[in-house]
Amino acid sequence: MRNCTSAAACLAFASAVLLSLPAVADDLPYNQVALRAEVSRTVAHDDMQVILYSEAQDRDPEQLASLTSKTMNSALSKARAVKDVRVSLGSRHSYPLYDAKTQQLTGWRERAELRLESSNFAALAQLAAELVGELKMGGMSFSIAAGTRQATEDLLLKDAIQAFNARAALVSQALGGKSFRLVSLNLNSAGFQPPMPMRMSAMKGMAMADAAPPQEIEAGSSEVLVTADGVIEVLMP
Repeated sequence: MRNCTSAAACLAFASAVLLSLPAVADDLPYNQVALRAEVSRTVAHDDMQVILYSEAQDRDPEQLASLTSKTMNSALSKARAVKDVRVSLGSRHSYPLYDAKTQQLTGWRERAELRLESSNFAALAQLAAELVGELKMGGMSFSIAAGTRQATEDLLLKDAIQAFNARAALVSQALGGKSFRLVSLNLNSAGFQPPMPMRMSAMKGMAMADAAPPQEIEAGSSEVLVTADGVIEVLMP
């Protein structure tokens, strides 16, 4: 800053700064309140996932790999023939087996997974029942399909904004304000999905039967939640 050349100049500069302070103060935030509103909806699970796996062991790792590939290819061929079922391969790994006493290599064990998914519960349950003759049941779970979740969140976004505005109006009135204006607003979605595993008794029954009947399905539901976090400024009379 340039030095003041005279007392009069310094006084004029100080007066200008003081006169500008009220304008700066007017721009500072005041009467601001942070609020949150939540809305939720329970949505039935409409997507089913099944994990099947092949597990075998052999002294020859190449023969074991060939057997595993043959088993998985057969299951893939059958699964791909079923309409409305999405098919993908999961993890596949092998590991050595050692004698407990001598610690010498005795063979190899290999496991490979087949993942199935569908909104057609009956078709997927029937397919899983047919495949447990050559594969083992690893697990069954249920969830909300991506499209269903998106559509539900879109509806809840509107409800969340309305709930936020209602709460903001209530706060404004309680503080004696004549109205409020929105400073910022963040919308977020989340969902609580309880685990829905297949009953162990049913899994054992399917694994033991060569041609197990399809299991009765109880898909359950999850809660989709949308939150509106924001800041309002209460306008006083």
